[in-house]
Amino acid sequence: MSTLAAPALEDELGDVLEKAARHAALSYEKLAAAADVDLSRIQDALDYRPDLTPAELGRLAQVLHLNEVGLCALAANAYPRPELCALPFSLHPLRMPFGIGVANAYLLTQDGVTGVLFDTGASGAELRRAWPASIKKLAAVFVTHYEAEHIGGLDDIMRDFGLSHFYGPPTGRWPRCLALGESQAVEVAGFGITALLTPGHAAEHNCYMVRRRGAGGDADLLISGDLIFAGSLGGGYFCCQRQMVHARRVLEKLPDHALIAPGHGPLSTAGNERRFNPFLA
Repeated sequence: MSTLAAPALEDELGDVLEKAARHAALSYEKLAAAADVDLSRIQDALDYRPDLTPAELGRLAQVLHLNEVGLCALAANAYPRPELCALPFSLHPLRMPFGIGVANAYLLTQDGVTGVLFDTGASGAELRRAWPASIKKLAAVFVTHYEAEHIGGLDDIMRDFGLSHFYGPPTGRWPRCLALGESQAVEVAGFGITALLTPGHAAEHNCYMVRRRGAGGDADLLISGDLIFAGSLGGGYFCCQRQMVHARRVLEKLPDHALIAPGHGPLSTAGNERRFNPFLA
């Protein structure tokens, strides 16, 4: 696995409160009244100036059905980072700027030369800058969803490596897409890759469970796109409720040690997110 320093969490306390209020269909005024927290203090947290007490956080967690331990850890800038188990293959996180943020793509390899790519960043230029020099061949590209920061480099990378198609969630908008539906699996470059249909953040969204080809048992890695982040979920822009259902059922499929590789923010593990994620614990 690459030894790049772990990036910051994608979401701070205010982001989680905003997403949770949307999930609960509560206005901030109704949230303040239900949790007995002054509206101005909630608004300060939403504006990244949090000063909520543990008691206030506990009441907000209760109203919003969030894990209090994880929520308080976010508020204290102390969300737990798990020890990451070694994978039986190499994982290169490719972190690329997009606007004021960073989007992740992931390059996997068994032999150190031939890679399998998940998502492509916002542009071919950024993807090339992040590309490990040792990876000379690309066997396949998998796309989690069709937002600009995840597919911007798609055409360039397919042209660079002579690929005629990519794998992604079912869509009629991309003629070169080989659609993978729920539980459909492919084997490529030494990997067994199983798609999970996970709409919620977007109408067309896949996660991918990855294991060595021919290996039995549980998956070693989940490419989660914008479904699950370390300490949060992606925004439920298509459907909050469906996103929550899929996040929980995907997490149930993974052993504690399995790595979660999200579209934004740092790597985590299934066990860590089960224990601390405010939405999932």
